[in-house]
Amino acid sequence: MPHLATQLFDLYRPLVGWAVLGWLLGRCLPQSAAKYLGQFLFWVGIPFSIFGFLRGADLSGQIWIAPVVAWVAILTGAGLAWLRTRSDTWSRPTQGSFLLASMVGNTGYLGFPITLALVGQKFFAWALFYDLLGSTLGTWGLGVIVASRFGLGQKNRLQLTLTVVKNPALWSFGLGLATRNLPLPEVLESSLHRLAWSAIALALVLIGMRLSQLPSLSHLNRAAWSLAIKMLIVPLVLGIGILPLFQITGSVQQAIVLQMAMPPAFSTLVLAEIYELDKNFAVTAVATGSIALLITLPLWLLILNQ
Repeated sequence: MPHLATQLFDLYRPLVGWAVLGWLLGRCLPQSAAKYLGQFLFWVGIPFSIFGFLRGADLSGQIWIAPVVAWVAILTGAGLAWLRTRSDTWSRPTQGSFLLASMVGNTGYLGFPITLALVGQKFFAWALFYDLLGSTLGTWGLGVIVASRFGLGQKNRLQLTLTVVKNPALWSFGLGLATRNLPLPEVLESSLHRLAWSAIALALVLIGMRLSQLPSLSHLNRAAWSLAIKMLIVPLVLGIGILPLFQITGSVQQAIVLQMAMPPAFSTLVLAEIYELDKNFAVTAVATGSIALLITLPLWLLILNQ
């Protein structure tokens, strides 16, 4: 227990600290500041962090399991959410937002720093494969299909799906895999490592800035159902119940379960806006999920460290 408390303290100090700084900056700076920071992280910061952390990651073993598990988790969350919406009279836009929030998690901006802090860089590749080949493709593939089916807005589905191909994180991922064994000068290696960690800190700042700009919350009861599916039921059934049956235990299991248990992704807000889904529900799910993570993380660490 003392080790767990120390582990959580070491995690929450930067996690909460950078997010609170972002929240304060979000209240003081123009709304465009978060937009520019997000663009910088999307095009430069996160790709560099992926490239840097891949150089020290362990790619041995059956790492392809990570995206497979990610897709099973996405489909399971979508299935459970669909069953829940069938038992009530919700509008189609609310159903769409509920499905998206139950499917895709914030496995990048939140999942990366949490995995690095709790599992270490050696197993970071499992979180990376889960995010890029699972969550990212799930958001702009299946997520676009769900949003277009339940939403009111009409947009070019092909154009939105092509965002996957243009995603610089995927290109950085491929480049990192191709060059990870290429030796670099020590100065360049250390600079790349510092830049990667700086990008992670800025990602937490961005989360705080975006949370500070969210409007008032509503749909708390329905959001609680979505968060229960996304952050508790799916990781408990798949991560704790099924993964050990396939001999996936230890740090690998921990990395996958932590990614599986992340709160709804900010991309659900983007899709809700584009397809005219229930934006108030999406906002409530994202905000309350980010806060609930501080409570659910100790639960998963207790279960995984038994």
